[in-house]
Amino acid sequence: MREYAYLNEYVSLQLDSGKCTGCGLCQQVCPHAVLRVEDGKARIDARERCMECGACAKNCAFDALKVEAGVGCASAIIYGWLTGKEASCDCSGGC
Repeated sequence: MREYAYLNEYVSLQLDSGKCTGCGLCQQVCPHAVLRVEDGKARIDARERCMECGACAKNCAFDALKVEAGVGCASAIIYGWLTGKEASCDCSGGC
């Protein structure tokens, strides 16, 4: 399987380990294995693989994860550069 990496400096994923209970749901729903649970807590294992889909944050019942969905979307960033608008993606533009 080919592995993709996103623009690391644009990834908005944040983990508050103090709120994490280590339930592991974030690890289960992440399509790119960004998160890993070890010793009863989630940790960000590969931030550059985060595609900011928001599945981890939406499924975290303890509000331990925050992600601004679409910030690292390459299509949105390029569109922002070309139009002078802030990069934002709701994926309705086909990206």
